[in-house]
Amino acid sequence: MTEIDKETLNHTMLYTNDDVPPIGTSLVLAFQHILAAFAGIIAVPLVVSSALGLSVEETSFMVSATIFASGITTVIQSRGLGPIGSRVSGMMGTDFTFVNPSIAVGSKFGVSGIVGATILGSFTEIILSRFIKPLMKFFPPLITGIVVSLIGITLLPVSIDWAAGGYGAPDYGSMQNLTVAFVIMVFTLLLNHYGKGMLSTASVFIGMVFGYLVCIPLGMVDLQSVAAADWIALPSFFRYGVTFDLASTLSFVPAYLVSTIGTMGIMMAIGEASNLKLSSERAAAGVLCDGIGSMISGIFGAGPNTAFSQNVGLITLTKVASRHVMVIAGIILALLGVFPKLSALISVMPQPVLGGVGVIMFGLVAAQGIKSLSTIHLGDRELLIISVAFALGIGVTVKPEILAGLPAAIQMILSSGISTGTLAALILNIVLVDKRGDQ
Repeated sequence: MTEIDKETLNHTMLYTNDDVPPIGTSLVLAFQHILAAFAGIIAVPLVVSSALGLSVEETSFMVSATIFASGITTVIQSRGLGPIGSRVSGMMGTDFTFVNPSIAVGSKFGVSGIVGATILGSFTEIILSRFIKPLMKFFPPLITGIVVSLIGITLLPVSIDWAAGGYGAPDYGSMQNLTVAFVIMVFTLLLNHYGKGMLSTASVFIGMVFGYLVCIPLGMVDLQSVAAADWIALPSFFRYGVTFDLASTLSFVPAYLVSTIGTMGIMMAIGEASNLKLSSERAAAGVLCDGIGSMISGIFGAGPNTAFSQNVGLITLTKVASRHVMVIAGIILALLGVFPKLSALISVMPQPVLGGVGVIMFGLVAAQGIKSLSTIHLGDRELLIISVAFALGIGVTVKPEILAGLPAAIQMILSSGISTGTLAALILNIVLVDKRGDQ
């Protein structure tokens, strides 16, 4: 790429990867990233704690530890620590891929078993990160575009569930929930398109705060959990102890394989959104951070860490790719893990508010991938690869029960629409020979 090309690309960004926005702007943008990811970060420990029948105190500690570890890993991923971290704007957190193995191990060995499997299993990603460079040749622009599109497309059902009130909510799809989500979506859209300066850049943050305030008089915000939360909860090492078991560790390995594939895709998606060509070394450093971050999480009593795809949409929407903003977001997350009352204040944000902004963010990620695909030659071979990858990725996302009859390990690998579609695209790209002979 020529210097002129680079300059043109950079002009499309308000803040590029290495830019340092003013501290006030950075704080607002950092909170914007946290609000977009917070529900996903705390959901996994809540589900696991509920399934294992943990007490309120134990659940609170696990949630706080998860938030704290997510913050620490986000800082390492975005700032870098020696060979660890991709040094791009990457939010880190827990993922539903690890829910089933965590419940299975926890029901037998308790939280100490989850901690042991998390720590030992993390070596899966640490080892795999050393082989990312030779794997990168299997990720040409065709595959990258498919992965980025799938990230956005497979997240859209999540935003729709949020807009309806959250999966399983008694008022799911109520007129009130849908109206709030629609109002927030339109408000955020208009603010981003017509607003100037920070009004446009921080449109998601402003939209969420506006939605939060609107929902209070509507009785949609339950502040009882905020009042009940502790003011301070200092993280501690191995609070539950640690139990190392080979079978438990092996049950986590497929989830770590999915995490590796997902993180590679998300790192590339961040690069696409940031107008940044991500080298194989940086992608490998991102996967290594996944492994090291998961080990750190286990030590503090939380589940594995992985890259979050939700935040890619924010980069696309706001044109702010600064990793320094994400470093600040990581620091704030770590502080929220120490002060549960503050994290509880964010966690009670009504789901329709998240849905209103999520539809825009995730839709933009999908559009970014489609835009990338439009820049390459799309012959019959390429269209076949795209069609099958999209069909399988979207199909697994909307009909996950199709995997019910498969072995548990295969179910875990294919449980994510992103991993299913990516694997399909990778295999077809190898198997279907390019008749033009230019690959």
